[in-house]
Amino acid sequence: MIRNRESLATTDAEELALECVEAGIDAATPRRVVDAAVESSGEWLRIADDEYDLSRYERVLVVGGGNAAGHAAAAIEDVLGDRIDDGLVVTDNPVDTDVVRTAPGGHPVPTAEGVESTRRLLELAAEAGAEDLVLAPITGGGSALLAVPADPVGLEDLQQLTESLLDAGATIHEINAVRKHLSAIKGGRLAERFGDATVAGLLFSDVAGDDRSVIASGPLVADGTTYADAVAVLEEYGIDAPDRVERRLRGGVDGDYPETPGPSDPAFETVRTSVIASNDTALSAAAETAQYRGFEPLRLGSRIRGEAREAAKALVGIAESAAATGTPIEPPAVLLSGGETTVTIRGDGTGGPNQEFALSAALELARSGEVRSGDEGGETAQDDERARVTVVSMDTDGIDGNASAAGALVSSRTVADERRARAALADNDATAYLDARDALVETGATTTNVNDLRVIVVEAP
Repeated sequence: MIRNRESLATTDAEELALECVEAGIDAATPRRVVDAAVESSGEWLRIADDEYDLSRYERVLVVGGGNAAGHAAAAIEDVLGDRIDDGLVVTDNPVDTDVVRTAPGGHPVPTAEGVESTRRLLELAAEAGAEDLVLAPITGGGSALLAVPADPVGLEDLQQLTESLLDAGATIHEINAVRKHLSAIKGGRLAERFGDATVAGLLFSDVAGDDRSVIASGPLVADGTTYADAVAVLEEYGIDAPDRVERRLRGGVDGDYPETPGPSDPAFETVRTSVIASNDTALSAAAETAQYRGFEPLRLGSRIRGEAREAAKALVGIAESAAATGTPIEPPAVLLSGGETTVTIRGDGTGGPNQEFALSAALELARSGEVRSGDEGGETAQDDERARVTVVSMDTDGIDGNASAAGALVSSRTVADERRARAALADNDATAYLDARDALVETGATTTNVNDLRVIVVEAP
């Protein structure tokens, strides 16, 4: 999975860190997840805790979107075979399928190709009737990939606004509150298109807390946000929105456009959704790997958020405390965390949240030096008395921010020139520095997207 693993793993700790992230990503791949969550026996279909009598339906359709939607569709075909009659998923990571068509889209910024693909998807959705069962794989990346602007908004407006919100460091909840009110598919509007059809949503969560209304901007889920909430987000971050976006949002506040469907809307009466994969899926597998290798795992949670460089300082501090005092866990140990940190763009470099996390962590480790057990300072410790800390942070979809790398692997040895490293971080140019230090983790696009995964290995002195 990690293309440059051989050159990255120069120590046992680095080998373990990479093994943990690979195990986490593998556990969240659609084939493994669908095999565990979807089962067909005779005329019965089980999806998580829900069961469906296939004899009641004339057609079975597969309709969805996201980074992993193509692979999820292929896995669903493996389970149901020729019982599937038709389908279409929008994705940027296509795979060979027998019945379900894959259509292209753009991520993290929507594209004209994606808009055309999503229009085709909405046409298929509108054809579904009361005698149809729709299986809808919705995965991370769906917010950008499933894109049809609502009148009078144009594609270029969505592109400009998405980039502005990402650059401003807005959270995914805030970004999606805006996108839902500029879309013909998000915020429960896809559920409206399905009409009376029975819909089973298979969700792969890439948001902290697995809020179903936020995953891919909740195309199948009731929306709890309003036009007023969307306007408030733009005002909070000082976003200079395109005129047509302003007209749509202000018009919505004034009642000129209908609100997204809420919890009492009849569109959701025949819709059920199940989160079948999440960041916790990856964390559990990583923890099992660490334990198998003789390291005690400590899960710090799947909801780590905030500015990436600041989150790194906090988590490295916990690791250093474990190394020096055995609190909150005695080495050898592996600290695991997930979630989605953000980056406020101030420079013009290349990178992403995971690379900024890694570079900030490397600076902290270099500044504090290796930590001696029982001594917070550790300046005089000999090599065999030091508890060493190794950090890997990566996006489970294999692409971090505007860089092609998935993330980076660092230690106290990574930063050779603190001044240059800090300058790179200030310019949001973590990629260049980490690449020069042979620290980037290269995977290419994976077949899943369940948010960020961070592994911190604390060796025993």
